[in-house]
Amino acid sequence: MALKLSKKNTKVKKIVKKRKATRVRKSATAMVLDSSVVMPTGKYVEAVGRRKVATARVRIYEDGGDFVVNGKVAGKYFSTVANAQARYIVPFELTGTRGKFGVSVLVNGSGPAAQLGAMIHGIARALVSYDPAFKALLKPSGLLTRDDRMKETRKIGMGGKARRKRQSPKR
Repeated sequence: MALKLSKKNTKVKKIVKKRKATRVRKSATAMVLDSSVVMPTGKYVEAVGRRKVATARVRIYEDGGDFVVNGKVAGKYFSTVANAQARYIVPFELTGTRGKFGVSVLVNGSGPAAQLGAMIHGIARALVSYDPAFKALLKPSGLLTRDDRMKETRKIGMGGKARRKRQSPKR
């Protein structure tokens, strides 16, 4: 509140400044869950998986529950990726633990396909942390190997592309 002196009447007016509405941003810690999602609870094992620029923090819970990715059921979250469910179930099928664990994943960076790859990597690492005997089952299928293929960085003087060169003169 501020006071303003009017020149004509020499009276003091009260001025109340109105604030603009601020946008509330969703963060990883304060997510709104769907009403149908059952978050896994209890004892868990945690691991981090990466692919391109995507990072997935994976927790596998012994008590069971839904497969939750960023507050949504995994099927909804990866609806744009082909064969997503068949791909993220593979670590559990190889170890014979399908349906035994509830999974909670916080994933960010890159696109949906790379996020799926990061999540699979994180699930495999979490299963190895849970039982080191699983390493012999997951290693041959390449699930414990971090796929380090990334977009090539842009070089200075290349005209906006990573491998573009200047045109050489003909004569």
